[in-house]
Amino acid sequence: MDLARKIAVPVAAVLGFLGLWEFLVWVNGWPNYKMASPSDLPPAYARYWGLFLTMGWQTLWRTVLGLLLAVIFGTFLGMVMGFSRLARDALYPLLVGFNAVPKATLVPVIALLFIGQHDFNTVLMAFLISFFPIAVSVGIGLSTLEPEYCDILRSLGASRFTIFQKIALPKTLPEFFGALKVSVTLAFIGTNLVEIVSPHGRGLGALFKSGETNGDYPLMFAVLIALAFLGILLYYAVVALERIFAGWAERPQG
Repeated sequence: MDLARKIAVPVAAVLGFLGLWEFLVWVNGWPNYKMASPSDLPPAYARYWGLFLTMGWQTLWRTVLGLLLAVIFGTFLGMVMGFSRLARDALYPLLVGFNAVPKATLVPVIALLFIGQHDFNTVLMAFLISFFPIAVSVGIGLSTLEPEYCDILRSLGASRFTIFQKIALPKTLPEFFGALKVSVTLAFIGTNLVEIVSPHGRGLGALFKSGETNGDYPLMFAVLIALAFLGILLYYAVVALERIFAGWAERPQG
């Protein structure tokens, strides 16, 4: 019953959104070259289904790879800041300053530095835009450990690794997965920035740009929905991992 509710509620919300979208287009009498409606999208998918499969896969694997690199680097950087006050004071201003820079301005810089390396540029942008929340969450989680727990384990002869495994890791996991959910969507933004701007771009971003160039608005909106679907898919993959590794932190709701 609970599983059926968890499936039915999001599906109903999506259908309600699509219905409202269709209604607004119909009421305002907007043609599809001004605002495509949900009923305009199935013909676009049917016409370009091969491109959607190919481009969607290219976007997905680059995004996942960039996200994995962000997890590795962000976790390492967060551990450094969490265990060292000096490192935290030194790195936080740099991280905040870097995160404040609009990532769209980095795309031409990266494209000039790594000319012709489209896959590398795309993965790099996905990484750069998504590692910050992970690093900050891990750093905060480790820096707020209760010192008395660590003192008790030290008095019992526990090593640093044991303290990390028994105290630090479980304490950090809820914050880590919360940040990872945010980073999933950010990684897709980074991937598509490069795919849209690059003259030899591939992926759903390039397909969106093609639709814009040719005035094919149903194709453009179909790409947006495809991106949303991939984002939701990857988000719930993170939710599944969270339930496996940090399900104990979830509080039952009445």
